[in-house]
Amino acid sequence: MTKLRIGFVGVGGMGQMAHLSNYAVLKEECEVVALAEPRPILAQLVADRYGVPEVYNNQLELIEKAKVDAIVAPQQFRSHKAIIPDILRAGIPVFTEKPLTLTVEAGTELVRIGEEHGTLHMVGYHKRSDPSMERAKQIVDEWKASGDYGEMRYIRITMPPGDWIGGADHPLNSDEPYPHIDREAGPSDYSDEQTNVLDIFVNYYIHQVNAIRFFLGESFRITYADRKGVLLAGESDSGVTVTLEMAPYHTSDAWHESILVAFTNSFVRVDLPPPLARQCAGVLTVMKDNKEIELPSTIQPSLPNISAMRNQARNFLAAVRRERPAPSDAQDALKDLVIARQYTDYMIRTYS
Repeated sequence: MTKLRIGFVGVGGMGQMAHLSNYAVLKEECEVVALAEPRPILAQLVADRYGVPEVYNNQLELIEKAKVDAIVAPQQFRSHKAIIPDILRAGIPVFTEKPLTLTVEAGTELVRIGEEHGTLHMVGYHKRSDPSMERAKQIVDEWKASGDYGEMRYIRITMPPGDWIGGADHPLNSDEPYPHIDREAGPSDYSDEQTNVLDIFVNYYIHQVNAIRFFLGESFRITYADRKGVLLAGESDSGVTVTLEMAPYHTSDAWHESILVAFTNSFVRVDLPPPLARQCAGVLTVMKDNKEIELPSTIQPSLPNISAMRNQARNFLAAVRRERPAPSDAQDALKDLVIARQYTDYMIRTYS
């Protein structure tokens, strides 16, 4: 296996907890050799903790001076437009957090730059890398191909706000002010209030939009959304009904995210752990009820105790080595922004 040299652009809270802490222990697969962070005290604290030998002020310095095979750039998504094009133009495979950008227009431009320079751009939909999600997707695709349990009829995702930290350690920090970075503006035809609606939706619920498409294997369109932001409904290109329960209730000490994919005579259900939970996969439930094939059954397969974030790091490294495709690349992630724009347009058109 080729051991890859990894650079980090940004080592704030999510950079440390969700990403650097995972790459740092994959010692047989990679070595974190450089980081870029505009807060010098924080940069050195993080470099010392994780044994990163090279420290730079920004992505341009790292690109110019460090020898890296790939870059992990866990920036806030409205900073992507200002930072990520430099990495794409340098031809260095890059990982960014979700969503791709705020707007379809900015996302389209990142896709264009990546394609022009032939640069891999993986987007951090870590839920696709959870072992329970990977196994559920395999089962769903098998059922779709065989037809043994009828047709796919319905996908429902519930994700009430809750404790997404899941006991993860606090990141290193400093009291340094963060330097100004131009934030991506909202759509040209949106007011500030309307842009805020879009910002909130893509920040909190773009994961679930992506997960619906993950299981569908196709896109969907918004057909209904309530004015309070509790529920949206849609229909896929082939006629599968989908719903996303965004905020039916809140929890303060738990995480209640679940995904149900229903066929005529079967379903898979995934109950996901908090996003930052350490080395804990989701729980997969598989129900099958076609008596012509076998006795009805409901099982929960055993899955490896590895977190989605750790497995996501491995999936990015494998994509850089060209062993398998990235779970979600920029071209794929752009489709989620199209649906997000449909949702906010619907809200504006219907309730403004």
